[in-house]
Formats: sequence, C-alpha cells, structure tokens
Amino acid sequence: MAVDTALLTLDPAEPELLVLQVRRVDAPGWALPGTFLHPGERLADAVERSLHAKAAVRGLRPRQLHVYDDPARDSRGWALSVAHVEVVPIRRLDSRLPGQTRLVAVARPGRLRYGHAEIIARAVEHLRDRYAEQPDPGHLLGRQFTLGELHRVHQAVAGRPLQRDRFRRLMKPLLRPTGHLVTRTGGRPAELFLRESRPNP
Repeated sequence: MAVDTALLTLDPAEPELLVLQVRRVDAPGWALPGTFLHPGERLADAVERSLHAKAAVRGLRPRQLHVYDDPARDSRGWALSVAHVEVVPIRRLDSRLPGQTRLVAVARPGRLRYGHAEIIARAVEHLRDRYAEQPDPGHLLGRQFTLGELHRVHQAVAGRPLQRDRFRRLMKPLLRPTGHLVTRTGGRPAELFLRESRPNP
C-alpha cells in the first residue's frame, strides 16, 4: 500500500498551474512525492511524512483523490496507491528542498512512471471542478482580491480563457464587497472583494 500526492500551485508572475515533483532516489528522473505505508500507519500520516521527508514541506493535509490498483502500474511489483491532492499558494512551498524538488506545468509534467501523469491529470480535473463553482476555493489569492485577480487565477486553473462578463455574473453573487478600492498596476481603481462565507448545512 502506497500514497502519492499531487500538490498543485500557481506561479504569480505568469499564472500557470504547476505541480510539485521530487527527484527519484532509486533511479534518474522525477516523481510525485509518495511513500509506502508503515505498519499501522494512517494514510494521512503517510502523506504528511512523504511531503516532509522528500520535499521538506510541512503543515498540509491533502485530501484523498482516487485509488490506483492496476497491477502493471509499478514494475517493482503490485502496489496499490491512494492518490491525494492539495492546492496551496506558492509561498507555502518556500521550504521545499532546492535541487531535490521542482515545480512543473501540469500541461507538461515530463516523463513519469507509476501512473503519476494520470494522477496529475485527475488532480487537475478535480481542481477545475471545484473552481467552476466557487471563487478560489483553494485560497490561492489572499483574503481580499479584485475581480480581475480572481479572473486571472480561475483562467490559470481552467487552462483556457474564460469569458469575462460571464465569469463576473457567475462569481459576483458568491463574493462580498469590502467597500474599498485599490490600484494594483497603475490602472483604474478596482473594488476589493471577500469570499462570501457559506452557511453550514
């Protein structure tokens, strides 16, 4: 039994959805951070251990994504893997190990073994489904943001252009205006918004 984690983020300078990869220790190349479970270990604890040991990333609790049980997925022998996914602001990855980790565009993950490219694709699909219905549910932006900033993040997650007016109509009812304006890039002032808190069921 193993765990693998697709840890997704965005490059704020040139918004593009990225995935964290770690250098393999058993062969040349790169892989998603993962590990085999220790006897009696919980899945979540194994995920946390693998992120810390292989990428020096701590304090995250990724959610379960999918179980991969193809007997041919690992040439070393049959290994069932429970894939996990998390999306975080890039600053949460500042502690990652230089030279032993890299951030790669999800559209160009490179040559990966153990079905890791399939895990990345499913993680991206999962994230896009979440972002289609809610404003920045992964909190890639800060607490306050403009509609333009929100639009850019959602386009980066979607991997395609999103029609601006339709996007505003969809998201504005889910936001709470702060009553404050801000000028980010020397253009016209733009209103700041907060995510509207959703009542508990």
